[in-house]
Amino acid sequence: MPAFAPDSGVEDRVGTRNRVARLILANGPSTAADLAVRLGLTPAGVRRHLDALLAEGLVEAREQRVYGHRGRGRPAKVFALTGTGRSVFHHTYDDMAIDALRFIAENGGESAVDAFARRRFGGLAERYRTLLAGAKPAERPELLAEALTADGYAASTRTTASVPVPGKRPIEGAQVCQHHCPVQHVAEEFPQLCEAETQVFAELLGTHVQRLATIAHGDGVCTTFIPGLASAAGQKQASPSEQSEGVSA
Repeated sequence: MPAFAPDSGVEDRVGTRNRVARLILANGPSTAADLAVRLGLTPAGVRRHLDALLAEGLVEAREQRVYGHRGRGRPAKVFALTGTGRSVFHHTYDDMAIDALRFIAENGGESAVDAFARRRFGGLAERYRTLLAGAKPAERPELLAEALTADGYAASTRTTASVPVPGKRPIEGAQVCQHHCPVQHVAEEFPQLCEAETQVFAELLGTHVQRLATIAHGDGVCTTFIPGLASAAGQKQASPSEQSEGVSA
């Protein structure tokens, strides 16, 4: 069992390590300094726990993405859960979230679930809005994908030749693809999460968008189509197989 599980001889140490990992799960990739503030510990103390998690392959260190002007020196390292690390929490975390949303639905109805979903992604929108505000429309999909990747969604962009429309000419545009979904199993029962996220993308990109596929629906990638807009970066033409994947939902 990974180090998140309690052990009789080192319960306090493992308990703190558990809290470190849970904070990364809840807040996405974080620096040691950020974690130290949240936990009320010294950065050196947090780094010892991070070293143990790194050694077990439960977290990974990566260079922090810096948007806009970057000052002197190397960016701070951020620590993110690996697939193995997420799997430790996956079942319990999802069960708790599903139970909470069921309670909300039973006591407040579907409108309460909708309100919760909008609020959850509202915070994401506020953080990303500043990053995209000064960008040209064609640059926004790439910036959005970079921001999503920094938050653990493993996102990318690609241009697509067209999306078939019955009885009409195919529509050209760009796609934002998310290769990981932190709330996959929750969204399977509560698609309002996907709907709220799509609405946020439309607001951030300043145009109508269409969700073509979702991991929660059983697709391999969450694919959001942006009609009439080509991404300024990564102008990679989607292969026929990739295009069919995107419109399979």
